[in-house]
Amino acid sequence: MTNNLNRAVLCGRLLEVIEKDIFPKTQAGVKAGNKAFGAAILQKSDLSLVVAGTNGETINPLFHGEISTLISFYELSEGKRPVTENCLFLSTHEPCSLCLSAITWAGFDNFYYLFGYEDTRDAFDIPHDLNILKEVFKIPDGAYARSNSYWHSHDIVAMATEIKGAEAEKLNQQVYLIKKAYGNLSKAYQAEKINNAIPLN
Repeated sequence: MTNNLNRAVLCGRLLEVIEKDIFPKTQAGVKAGNKAFGAAILQKSDLSLVVAGTNGETINPLFHGEISTLISFYELSEGKRPVTENCLFLSTHEPCSLCLSAITWAGFDNFYYLFGYEDTRDAFDIPHDLNILKEVFKIPDGAYARSNSYWHSHDIVAMATEIKGAEAEKLNQQVYLIKKAYGNLSKAYQAEKINNAIPLN
């Protein structure tokens, strides 16, 4: 998808999945004490949803949004589960080191995200993604190789800024409303996180 219209269709669909498929699951997850992160897997061919999931760290600290989604994906029967090279991986937030590795090991050649590491640190008050990359992997400022021999990552907001015309206005409105909704979820999580047992809350 390279032209303005097709990029707009892709961005619009990814934002729609965040809003309609991931967000409701995350809203329930935050009420249970989990972080406001989620993910989904879509078919490349028609952008249909395969599975969506959300953070479940109160059950297991490894159940990040991406990990929970991958678990659900691999619980599908082989007949209903497409091969990963035919899928898009969508994450609400730029994947942490754990999830970067999981996406790689699962064989995806791409992932898309809405909120970058700086958003996660500043707007969501969760600095661990950047800190772990720096402290464990000696990668400052989250500067991992966003295009490499395994996959290419895509910042949805950056993609949307390249789109012109009426499509751009619609996408900007979608992004604004989604960010506002996730901001409210973040406030709810931060207000209650002292009551949960997540190691890195």
